[in-house]
Amino acid sequence: MKIYTIGFTKKSASKFFGLLRVAQTSTLIDVRLNNVSQLAGFAKRDDLRFFLAELCNMTYAHHPELAPTQNMLDDYKKHGSGWSAYEEQFLALMQDRRIQNTLARDQVDNAVLLCSEDKPHQCHRRLVAEYLARHWGDTTIEHLT
Repeated sequence: MKIYTIGFTKKSASKFFGLLRVAQTSTLIDVRLNNVSQLAGFAKRDDLRFFLAELCNMTYAHHPELAPTQNMLDDYKKHGSGWSAYEEQFLALMQDRRIQNTLARDQVDNAVLLCSEDKPHQCHRRLVAEYLARHWGDTTIEHLT
């Protein structure tokens, strides 16, 4: 099983969709809490669904259960709680939601997890991918950057 991850910030549409085409992923799984923000540019939900189908022959799915809560985001981004605290809270949330049992493996195999962060280092998409890999086993992760 292989899981990809990608962020859209600091990427042109050409770079973003080019990375997806080269990886030949089948589905983009949007793990953002807010997927309709005007700040998302080409990565707004409806535009992204269209571009994925037209440019990459991919499907789009939104899985908000793989996103942090608004309070967690606010604590981290607005109140400076720090990455370690955020990571701990987020992993506990994934455990509470039991995503390894509620998300079908075949939905995630050869799919790409999307969020906004440019790099995966301090991003919840990486945490989701690693969490699933730990629970499901026999899983590789590739970050498209």
